[in-house]
Amino acid sequence: MKKVVRIGGGSGGFNLLRGLKEFPLDITAVFTMFDSGGSTGVLRDEFGILPPGDVRRGLVALSDGSQASVLRDLFNYRFNHEKSALHDHSFGNLFLAALSSIYGGEMEGIRKASELLNLKGKVLPVSLDNSHVHAILEDGTEIVGETNIDIPKHDGALRIKKAFLKPSARIYEETDVAIREADVIVIGPGDLYSSIVPTLLVEGMQDAMRASKAKKVIVCNLMTKWGETNGFSASDMVREILAYAGLAKADYVICNTQPMQKKLVAAYEKEKKYPIKCDADLSTYTHHIITGNFFSEADIARHDSHKIAKVIAEVAQA
Repeated sequence: MKKVVRIGGGSGGFNLLRGLKEFPLDITAVFTMFDSGGSTGVLRDEFGILPPGDVRRGLVALSDGSQASVLRDLFNYRFNHEKSALHDHSFGNLFLAALSSIYGGEMEGIRKASELLNLKGKVLPVSLDNSHVHAILEDGTEIVGETNIDIPKHDGALRIKKAFLKPSARIYEETDVAIREADVIVIGPGDLYSSIVPTLLVEGMQDAMRASKAKKVIVCNLMTKWGETNGFSASDMVREILAYAGLAKADYVICNTQPMQKKLVAAYEKEKKYPIKCDADLSTYTHHIITGNFFSEADIARHDSHKIAKVIAEVAQA
């Protein structure tokens, strides 16, 4: 069975993992542990645990078995009681925090949750070190914290010139091994500087990526994001990922070329988000470009989980 390691986070990763588990693949999902907003940020500040948000999504995406749908609903449940201390907390985040406390650490908590959810695959943190994402904008301003990059309080038109972790973080040993032994490494889709790049910034990641004989596959985002990839084309995104991954070229880049409905595009334009174009410069950064209809017709812009996973499964078997 081919080993596929997916690196990144966010809703894009959730959707991709849901598709990948339909195929006979040995899946490992690697997630950033540097979130700082929402329920995740509160738990991080109050309990001193590493942020569980992206890990929770990965666990839910790969959950399998007869009770999977009920457990997914439970893990995704968010309390909505404004006068309560639990308001806006995800049950899944609280559950992972409890398991981490009971069993003596985040990794032990993840393992116990994986057993409960009967995972089809494995979920790993990119690091167990406590760190925060920093970004330097083109005007020299330094932004501190994933949530301040994700939801900019600054001028989102300013490009990010550099991202780094402070203090530095080291790649988790089991994650390092998974990357080195992989047959396929998939990076993306996901928010570039708040989800994908942080996983590539840990010490040891570039060494593991370069040492791995895996086919490196980058899945381009469908939309730009204000404050992170404003004005980006597909080649801009791929170039940044390669630079932080320490790679000269990707083996494959998957880029959607299916036009979206005008109504959907107009809705995203209100948030200053626009479809990412598969541009001519993309060939500079990859050996193979896979284009096609990878868009799921819905009221939000997201990849079709089955279509994108099918392409990756075919790459793995090639």
